[in-house]
Amino acid sequence: MGRYPDSFWTLVVERAAQAPDQLVAVDDYGRSLTRAELRDRAGSVAAALAAEGIGPGTVVSWQLPTVLEALVLLAALSLLDAVQNPLVPILREREVGFITAQVHTELLIVPERWRGFAFGEMAAAVGATVGFRVLTVDLEAGFEPGVLHLPQGDATTLPPRVEPAPGTVRWLYYSSGTTADPKGARHTDLSVMHTATALLDSMQITADDVYPIAFPVSHIGGMTMLTMSLVSGQRLVLFDAFDPATTPARLATHRPTLIGMAQPMFRAFMDEQLRCGDERVYPAARAGMYGGGPMPAETHDQVLEVLGLHCVGSWGLTEFPMATAAAPEDDPLVLRTGVGHVAEGVSIRVVDAEGRDVPVGEEGELWLTGPQCFQGYVDPSLDADAFVDGWFRTGDLGRLDDDGNVFLTGRLKDIIIRNAENISALAVEDAVRSHPAVSEVTVIGLPDARTGERVCAVIVPEPGTTVDVPALAEHCIALGLAKQKIPEQVELVDELPRNPMGKVLKQALRDRILARG
Repeated sequence: MGRYPDSFWTLVVERAAQAPDQLVAVDDYGRSLTRAELRDRAGSVAAALAAEGIGPGTVVSWQLPTVLEALVLLAALSLLDAVQNPLVPILREREVGFITAQVHTELLIVPERWRGFAFGEMAAAVGATVGFRVLTVDLEAGFEPGVLHLPQGDATTLPPRVEPAPGTVRWLYYSSGTTADPKGARHTDLSVMHTATALLDSMQITADDVYPIAFPVSHIGGMTMLTMSLVSGQRLVLFDAFDPATTPARLATHRPTLIGMAQPMFRAFMDEQLRCGDERVYPAARAGMYGGGPMPAETHDQVLEVLGLHCVGSWGLTEFPMATAAAPEDDPLVLRTGVGHVAEGVSIRVVDAEGRDVPVGEEGELWLTGPQCFQGYVDPSLDADAFVDGWFRTGDLGRLDDDGNVFLTGRLKDIIIRNAENISALAVEDAVRSHPAVSEVTVIGLPDARTGERVCAVIVPEPGTTVDVPALAEHCIALGLAKQKIPEQVELVDELPRNPMGKVLKQALRDRILARG
């Protein structure tokens, strides 16, 4: 076969047949999963779900943390050819309600409780309104080797599987995007598997590699990493949360060959190295990898100095994941300021406001085509603005050099990237604006050494009132806004700067605040 078969389930089966005992992943609770176990456990879970009426085309949303159960559930739904809609665990009632209503969810799978939040109660409340069933799993029952907290059935009762037609949409991934409501991208098995190509090639991933991940596997990047593991033999180490104080040391016990993903993690890794002195914390590591937003060149320099590792960047969107990736042997300038070359099969254009190609070295909007491109939005009314003659308009600004390296320079979209997650400024503004003490508000992203960007609300208060971060946090949580969207900084002003057309001059506000230090 080629690198990717026609369906993800076929990849699971074929790779299990080739090397059944090859580890796919271990988690932070001492459990492990081989290729054969992934295949067999997924079959058992699929049988239990099939008995509940789940089959080809059934829309199943799921919201599990980064534990082995999430990988097995993902594979089980692939076996059933269900349409799966993975939701990152930080989403709350407002976002979950909007998404499940838009995709017409028939079943939502969540933990009963996890890390202090009652997912089961939220799912029941949303389900009563939207009209779907809820299946809860008890992840707080404790983790034991060989035990998975998922429903089990007899895989021999499953009917023979019929391979779906090429181009069949089986994945609905949501990104916050640039509007108040999240946007759903429709993907096929082939488009999500092709997201692994860039890193497989640029990083030359092999079975000797160990890569810990502490981001949600329900993000499209989780599917990227699972595909990479199945294709290359790389072992994943799953962390359901990242604690800067404890995770770096726990992660080190697995002797990772690759570390990172988001900027805050590198800061924690460096802190751990400085705490340990001259003894290398990650002696087997050969590179750091990051995505989800640009990394300041200064941070790259610090990682190289403290950890002795180059940070290797990649770039993509939920609609077009992993379009580019750098390689550890790239020119240092590319590593410090760029995100590498486009992946195999991907083409890129840099265009001006009229859609005309600009010369090499000049800035423009980045347009893409390639096998990992999505099939369009769940809301088809968004497609007209997203595509031009088959090219996907990313909304990101950048330039190319003579060697084809991609350098990101900004965003057309008004989003804030915090901990590698896109946050719509408009969504936060809508929530903050409803606070009784707020007369006017605009929300901007400010550079942050630990999170990449922080959410800052610039507020004109109502006369005789004031508002601060704790008050806004309480207000936004009551509205169901996800935790990562809540403003971390509040600036009170007498008026918002605007242009003659009344548009708030956000860059002027950023410059003013940053100038104050």
